[in-house]
Amino acid sequence: MTADLSRLTGLRSGKSSFYPQYRGAAERLERVVHALELISRALVRTVEGPETLVCAVAEAARAHLSANWIVFALADGTLPDAGPRRLVLGPDATPFLVDNVEGPPLPEDVVECLDDIRYGRIESNSVIDAHYAFVPIVLGGGVVGAFAAWTPANRTLDTTDGAVLSILASQTAVALQNSALYQRGQLLLERAEDAYAEANRTAADLAVRNSELESTQRQLGVAHRHQVVDDERHRIARELHDSVTQAVLSAGMQIEVCRSDIPEAERSERLDLAKDLTRRAVEQLRSAIYALNHSSDADRTSLPEMLEQLGVVHMPDELAVSVRVGGTPTELPGDAEHALLRIAGEALFNAAVHAHANRAVLRLTYRADSVLLSVSDDGDGDPARMRLILKLAATNDVDGRHRGLANMQARTSELGGALEVRRARIGGIQILVRLPLPLPQAPPLDSGMENLCSTPEIESEES
Repeated sequence: MTADLSRLTGLRSGKSSFYPQYRGAAERLERVVHALELISRALVRTVEGPETLVCAVAEAARAHLSANWIVFALADGTLPDAGPRRLVLGPDATPFLVDNVEGPPLPEDVVECLDDIRYGRIESNSVIDAHYAFVPIVLGGGVVGAFAAWTPANRTLDTTDGAVLSILASQTAVALQNSALYQRGQLLLERAEDAYAEANRTAADLAVRNSELESTQRQLGVAHRHQVVDDERHRIARELHDSVTQAVLSAGMQIEVCRSDIPEAERSERLDLAKDLTRRAVEQLRSAIYALNHSSDADRTSLPEMLEQLGVVHMPDELAVSVRVGGTPTELPGDAEHALLRIAGEALFNAAVHAHANRAVLRLTYRADSVLLSVSDDGDGDPARMRLILKLAATNDVDGRHRGLANMQARTSELGGALEVRRARIGGIQILVRLPLPLPQAPPLDSGMENLCSTPEIESEES
């Protein structure tokens, strides 16, 4: 029992010096409690940042030891996120940030101690002398830094002070690491909050852009519907011009001839032809109306046969038409054959009505990579003027009288082909259409005007 009491209090109760020893132990205990209170107050300041923590820890050590100088330092390469790395408290508790070159000089032994700690020239064991204490800071089994203290003559250090400094050193290492982690977490939190705010701003901006995009899409939809209506309107106008209009004008021409002084038999024949053309115009009009609602290629005649039928529309005495087919006929898409038939009909009509031609040669040539359609006449037409009209057609700068030429150009361009105007070998104008094979699935939008004046290879018309 006596031995246990002596181990706990450092006293032996059987001697007359018991009370003085008791008083000394009580004072040491009081200092230890006070020191632990200072340490706890210092360590709870972890969240205030490493600099505040280091200053608080150093001040706790200085207050407990009544030291003239307190040194705290970390070895290079250890605890890279901790700071400040080195701190010295002077006799009046004034902090010296050693890394700052400005300020009064430090004692030589303090400078040497700082260098030893910084470059790792320290042992893992504590050193406690009468007026000097050196306690390493150990973390993860390695020395990361140290505390050092120099006390005045009236303050003698003992093993209790060494124990307090050891506790302070070990807790400081953990607190420094926690402080660094806390600061890093705060930085990440700030970045996350900034990113969240930026994401909210981006989301708001995207909402505005999405609203603008929806408005633009609605406008594009309206414009597209208008474009579809306009395209259909132009298509109907072109179909009526290239079919019904020609038949009606031809009938009118026959009636006009009948008004002149001609034999009764010829007048009757021409009136019958006018009647037939009028009936054909009505049929074509009905056919065009039907085609608007029923698009089909069933039971259609071949292109050479349709061109043969087109050649007998005009009376031989007003325009003699010969049709010639070269190469191996190839079945073309319905829209392509329809376009070629309309182009041929318009060219023959122009030759008879405007060019005052007596003869026309219609040639259809099939090649491996293209289909050629040429219509030549012996009239008085001017190729240069027709090319000018076609150039104006590219800008829609034509009147109703030249709509037929513009329609021929448009039909050719829609199929990816080229329409050319040149002087025919038989004296008048030659209209040449070249369509590439295979024909494109979607009609291109280019007008093909760049090829108007070229002279491609084609078999010349027979005289």
